[in-house]
Amino acid sequence: MARSAQVIFVVPPRVHVLDLTGPVQVFYEAVEYGASYRLTYCSFQSPVTSSAGLNFGSVLPFNEVQTQQGDYIFLPGMEMEYIRSALKEETVFFDWLRQKHAQGVYICSVCTGAFLVAQAGLLDGRKCTNHWKRIDELQTSFPQLIAQTDRLFVKDGNIYTSAGVTAGIDLALAILEEQQGALFATKIARELVVYFRRGAEHTQKNVYLDYRNHMNVAIHQMQDWLIANLEAKATLEDLAEIANMSTRNLTRTFRKETGTTIHDYTTRLRLELARTLQHNPGMTMEAIAAKCGFQDARQLRRIWQKSGNPTTIRQSFTS
Repeated sequence: MARSAQVIFVVPPRVHVLDLTGPVQVFYEAVEYGASYRLTYCSFQSPVTSSAGLNFGSVLPFNEVQTQQGDYIFLPGMEMEYIRSALKEETVFFDWLRQKHAQGVYICSVCTGAFLVAQAGLLDGRKCTNHWKRIDELQTSFPQLIAQTDRLFVKDGNIYTSAGVTAGIDLALAILEEQQGALFATKIARELVVYFRRGAEHTQKNVYLDYRNHMNVAIHQMQDWLIANLEAKATLEDLAEIANMSTRNLTRTFRKETGTTIHDYTTRLRLELARTLQHNPGMTMEAIAAKCGFQDARQLRRIWQKSGNPTTIRQSFTS
């Protein structure tokens, strides 16, 4: 195990609760599994009320927190109304954040927490990301940063930014993997019942939710079956039976309802599952290919590269 590190969670006014508690739970479970993290909570206001109306009791003032190189500071998201109206007034806090960064503390933002990092000037010239609803405003408000659209999280130097909400959990798990190894991070994900561990290469769009904005129950039923049975390599006739349609009618209806073909949709599902399974240190490329319904690892690599996916996710994808 890596050395003991302090993980400091800043609890800002109007905080989004899941942005805070998601990463908190990851590191709490890591401690339960033997990792030597120390969890600390602080704020630049007290008491604090969350965006959903949950009140926090007395929280340690940020300037009383003692840190050392290698510690982590997490900045969860908050309501944009507060960011636009009052955030700039917290000049002492931003001075503190810059000092901690210079000391070698890792700065990690979840969702609109990136606005705090940017306001401190720490994102100037750096790549970063944010929730898809806020990425344009972040770039407009701070033109010196380099916004990366449709990314779950981005690391640039010792600064991490994430898309927020559940992506904060993904970021925390990725940090665990960096420090404690993939097997340990997988154990924590399993403890949290996180079915799919997502890496930085995942987009904020989700193929499991895309192409579902229709009301056709039979097509929904077929999509559900496909997601759960990719390794079955179902034929068009099999899918038509599930949807209770003729093959011709299924082909036509699926394109009409989803805007894509059954083949393309199935390929997207398989690639998404492969992208997720490659984080499992116990699975070989052949095992991943079989689980996703590909003929073999060679076919997976070929389709992966043809789809325009990054080729550095796992070296064996392109070797």
